[in-house]
Amino acid sequence: MQRRFFVKLTGTTMAAVLFSRITYAIGNTAVINAPDEVWAQSDSVWFKLKPVGGSLFTYKDLEINITPNGNSKGVYIQSPSIALTWVRLKWKHQIPTLAKSLGDHWERTYGDVAWKTPSSDTKNPWYVLLNDGKQTACFGVKTGCNAICWWTVNPDSLELTMDTRSGGVGVQLGSRKLHAADIITTDSKAVETPFKTAQRFCKMMCEKSRLPKQPVYGINDWYYAYGNNSSQLIKEQTAIMADLVTNTNNRPFSVIDAGWAAYSPLLPGDCCWQEDFSKPNEKFKDMHLMAEDITKLGMRPGLWTRALCAKSDDKQSLLAPVIKGRDNPKNPVLDPTIPENIDRVKYNIALYKQWGFEMVKHDFSTYDITGRWGFDMNERITEPGWSFNDRSKTTAEIINHLYSSIRESAGDMYLIGCNTMSHLSAGVFELNRIGDDTSGKEWDRTRKMGVNTLGFRMPQHNAFYAADGDCVGLTKQIDWKRNKQWMRLLAESSAPLFISAQPDVLGSEQKIFIKECFATASKIQPIGEPLDWLTNQLPSKWKLNNREVDFDWN
Repeated sequence: MQRRFFVKLTGTTMAAVLFSRITYAIGNTAVINAPDEVWAQSDSVWFKLKPVGGSLFTYKDLEINITPNGNSKGVYIQSPSIALTWVRLKWKHQIPTLAKSLGDHWERTYGDVAWKTPSSDTKNPWYVLLNDGKQTACFGVKTGCNAICWWTVNPDSLELTMDTRSGGVGVQLGSRKLHAADIITTDSKAVETPFKTAQRFCKMMCEKSRLPKQPVYGINDWYYAYGNNSSQLIKEQTAIMADLVTNTNNRPFSVIDAGWAAYSPLLPGDCCWQEDFSKPNEKFKDMHLMAEDITKLGMRPGLWTRALCAKSDDKQSLLAPVIKGRDNPKNPVLDPTIPENIDRVKYNIALYKQWGFEMVKHDFSTYDITGRWGFDMNERITEPGWSFNDRSKTTAEIINHLYSSIRESAGDMYLIGCNTMSHLSAGVFELNRIGDDTSGKEWDRTRKMGVNTLGFRMPQHNAFYAADGDCVGLTKQIDWKRNKQWMRLLAESSAPLFISAQPDVLGSEQKIFIKECFATASKIQPIGEPLDWLTNQLPSKWKLNNREVDFDWN
């Protein structure tokens, strides 16, 4: 390669060495070099593409062009006749043995994110950070990409794999060109902690975030009601908690979680799989009145929904194919590539706005599309061999279209994505549930899913979206001293604070502290920084409001 394609070495740190081989500098910006190898797969067969010039790689009529796109490298794919499943880019380089790596997750995290020794068996969704104890190198793709991407750190190479399938089969692009992803990179600046580097990199990956106008906080009924809710329960809980609100210029939300919609005749009483999300059940009756009641009590109304639930009598032609993980005939799923189904989703979201709700939490869409949770996606995102009604779009494009349709119909309502693809949610939804469920029953679950999630996805907060670490489940089953710490971390970190409180555990001590936390969470604060995240999977030392705070999560 020409000399100008290398960064001048400034030391022997891992980041500097890595960047001397893999990137080049344009002004103060690092840009990744063309890969040493480009591979693609179709029909379970991998084949290597031939380089033609500096940026074009070809195989038969397949062309992959990797070309400068501002501060990134755009990956553009044309494949008129080959149904592509994956594309892999490889940069050869010796990775230092003492390096640690940090990747993200496909959708929510599951208490398993940490700085780890790099492994060829580990997929790092969306981005990967490499740290040698002195500097941090970052490699990722910009948010909103049209392929589901992950990085692999091998002893002698760095690889980016792009899943271009449509469902479980190769995408059929025909004559169109796919803008699969924009690759972006950076390294740490002088006296910049790995956390600060990660924050800056997240902002580079998401250039146009969509954030709440004010900090979001409030209540949610799930972790004490668990779907056994009603209009009366919501009103009682809202009235109790509204008395603890002091900032009337930024009122909290009262979010009605699962359990409000008309039940499926095949699953009577099942709160997470309901028949019709445009109609309330007998426990609620009038959702417009429900929203009005919440507003009159001094909170802002919010609502949970499951966008891709099909009705029990929907035509088979509207449904997604039956696959492992999505094979219960009582749980039919709408195919999001069918316009009629997208129209239904948009109708429901717009209806919630008409009812008077100011925030909608939409859930389960990744599972309903792929048949898998994020922790089951290590081998493949979904089962092989099935397709949507439309095979001409990648799964990422299909998800993007669903998200943009929800966004369009929501208008100025806030949206919380839950079980949504994180990198595709950024810039579309104001908030994202960044981890799996905390708990009102098991402290170990809250500690695992809540603390770990907040610690390792906090760099995304106010860069991708407002990062919702999930609720404080205040019940008799979890010791108050433990929940008090979790509530404090949420309240003082600047992340959204949602409390799910069983009414009969709210004594004077709890109410005084909730009042303080509501007041804190209602105001703009510095973003909390986990200070021991390089060595602790459950960070216990935090910088909150410019002071160090120690937590005991045991």
